[in-house]
Amino acid sequence: MNKTLADFNRLVDAEEYFEFFDLPYDPQIVSVNRLHILQKFSQLIQTAGEANELNEEEKLKQYQTALQNAYNVFLTSTPVEQKLFKVFKEKPKNVVLISEIGKGSADK
Repeated sequence: MNKTLADFNRLVDAEEYFEFFDLPYDPQIVSVNRLHILQKFSQLIQTAGEANELNEEEKLKQYQTALQNAYNVFLTSTPVEQKLFKVFKEKPKNVVLISEIGKGSADK
């Protein structure tokens, strides 16, 4: 079956993307990191999409590579380390981190 961009655009769930591109994946990793994988994937295909001269088949191949790369990021990294969402980029207000306790008191 020939896969098209129209088929790709109908995909919704992370698992559907992996199945569409025939990529192996660990369901547990996808379950825990699905939003982060999809966000990273989105960033990567936006970069790939800037090359407008690609035909449909070439675009889908780049998208497949982008999904594999997004998945691979979360095999060795965490969502907190990647900071893909605003909530991870901002320092919480009215919170004292354990790493900050005792700073300055040893200097006195």
